[in-house]
Amino acid sequence: MYARWFRDGKSFDLGRMSVPDLLRAYFSHPAVHLYALCALASIIVAARSTTGVLPCLAAAAATAVAYPVAWYAIHRFILHGRFLYRSPMTASLWKRIHFDHHQDPHRMDVLFGSPLNTLPTIAVILIPLGWSIGGRGGMASAMAAGVLITCLYEFAHCIQHLNFRPRGTLLRRMKELHLMHHFHDEAGNYGITSFGPDRLLGTFYGSARERRRSATVFNLGYTETEAERFPWVATLSGGPPRARPSYGRPV
Repeated sequence: MYARWFRDGKSFDLGRMSVPDLLRAYFSHPAVHLYALCALASIIVAARSTTGVLPCLAAAAATAVAYPVAWYAIHRFILHGRFLYRSPMTASLWKRIHFDHHQDPHRMDVLFGSPLNTLPTIAVILIPLGWSIGGRGGMASAMAAGVLITCLYEFAHCIQHLNFRPRGTLLRRMKELHLMHHFHDEAGNYGITSFGPDRLLGTFYGSARERRRSATVFNLGYTETEAERFPWVATLSGGPPRARPSYGRPV
């Protein structure tokens, strides 16, 4: 259904989708189905373990606390780092996991992280965390919580790029902060649903008036000069990086 949705011309562009459009596309997305299966399998493993309820709940709670911190670190230091595009071995990875999203922030097909990247990352972080708290059951509980939080993050991320103004003050504020990251200055507001790490580490800004507009907000520093030195992303993109989006103003 997801592939047919876009093949029939409904649009990859979240800026042109309604809330019902998003719900249909989201719940028919293969990645969401895979995450749901992983969460279910993890819950079954946790339920069959001899760990006990409290350690499993503690592992899930620790995951909820650790997740925004881990996301901040990955987003700021890896996705916005410049080392991945400087190697032909990792250029395509960087292009897929973040560069394309900043070149066109409303494209749902690149907004979703690939499970081939997200699931191993979740496992590397959460399996040791969960095991240290509650053994096998804690490990499975941490994985279940991490995958379900990922689904929540992906949906919230879609809402932030959807042509829709949330009624709730909290969600509306999260959307404003995230869109400033995409359309004003990418070196800040790295969170999706939580901006606590941004506040603690000095990368939070609450208004566009607090900073100058970044010249690299759409290309993440991969300028034409950089493309001449490190051409692999430009070659994969079929041309030089765009300094501005091709679709006009943000929603």
